[in-house]
Amino acid sequence: MKNILLPTVGSAGDVHPFIALGLGLKARGLRPQLIANEHFRALITGQGLDFIPMGSETQYRQTIENPDLWHPTKGFQVLVDHSIGPYVQPLYEIIAGFNPADTVVVSAGVLYGARIAHEKLGMPWITIHLQPALFRTAYDTPPLGSAVFPPWLSRQAKRFLFRLMDKLLIDRAIGAKVNPVRQTLGLRPQTGFFGDSYHAPQKSLGLFPDWFTPPQPDWPPQIQLTGFVRFDGGDEQGGLDPELEAFLAEGEPPLAFTAGTAMEHGAEFFRVSLAAAQTLNRRALFLTRHREQLPATLPPGMVHVAYAPFSQLLPHVAALVHHGGTGTVAQALAAGIPQLIRPLAHDQPDNARRLEKLGVGLTLSPAAYQQKKVVATLNRLLTDGNVARSCAKWVQKVDFAAALQTACEAIASV
Repeated sequence: MKNILLPTVGSAGDVHPFIALGLGLKARGLRPQLIANEHFRALITGQGLDFIPMGSETQYRQTIENPDLWHPTKGFQVLVDHSIGPYVQPLYEIIAGFNPADTVVVSAGVLYGARIAHEKLGMPWITIHLQPALFRTAYDTPPLGSAVFPPWLSRQAKRFLFRLMDKLLIDRAIGAKVNPVRQTLGLRPQTGFFGDSYHAPQKSLGLFPDWFTPPQPDWPPQIQLTGFVRFDGGDEQGGLDPELEAFLAEGEPPLAFTAGTAMEHGAEFFRVSLAAAQTLNRRALFLTRHREQLPATLPPGMVHVAYAPFSQLLPHVAALVHHGGTGTVAQALAAGIPQLIRPLAHDQPDNARRLEKLGVGLTLSPAAYQQKKVVATLNRLLTDGNVARSCAKWVQKVDFAAALQTACEAIASV
């Protein structure tokens, strides 16, 4: 049985796809071992997967409780300080305990300890990317946080700006965390952290389909797109909470609102969302693990849900309002429902624009997310026949099982 090390960092949206990969690889007779924050131990081991801790519960809390995590410009440094820097050396040391002859590392692109192990130890290595926003291209250039290139800018100018951003911001920030570790191991300093070196030289998998993100002419040749993969516990649990099922059966499909599993600063989002749902006279679900972000008492027809597997829930809702995380995007596409996206930072603005291109969603910036605009936008999404036809078109394209099989085959081949 070959060891497949699956290191990941971040929130549930980052960890769930790696659980899906772990289950798929285990079914093929391989030995996947997930490397993640202690916060996810019970979730991972509960699926019968081996778990190796990397990071404490305290570190996880410090990251998601930082309000700058979702700031369009400050969020990058938060990720560098909390999700990249602390794990370079620990991940290398974990990987170094395995034999390169019977081990493959399949890691998130920002886990630079895996690249170091590849270079220093000859460890076979594959990168996994959940979002297309970090696939650098001078053609259909995605926005990343607040960095948006105007469409009229030439490819030559974009490449110049890429080099400038690398030199002045990205390489400086990430290099300060990565290169001291490389130096102690006798490796040359790394640059171009978000360029071609963001991808493993053997294989780099994008867990999204080509109809969501068409391949670009200047992508590295080792990139392979597999399609969306899914894990949310729904297939294993076999249903929704009985109280939630009863609510769904009581009337017309409700609106659903979520700010993401890691959002601890969503009170204003939920306040506006509640007011909009009342104005529309629609039933609504508010999904958050942090009940304090909602009023102590909700009006009739409005309910709080701490967590529900989207695979089971979304087919029963009228529309989903969310932050624009890739996993949420994929689940809503699979359910065939319209989406209103309120992107904050990181890959969320790019995911939002891709949904608009597909004709299944509309976007409101955080500043524009006000009651009247939310009401008008939701009303358009719920009544526009073109949106309904687009949702029906793309739902037929989502195939989580086929994507998982493709991804596992690609990993097993290495």
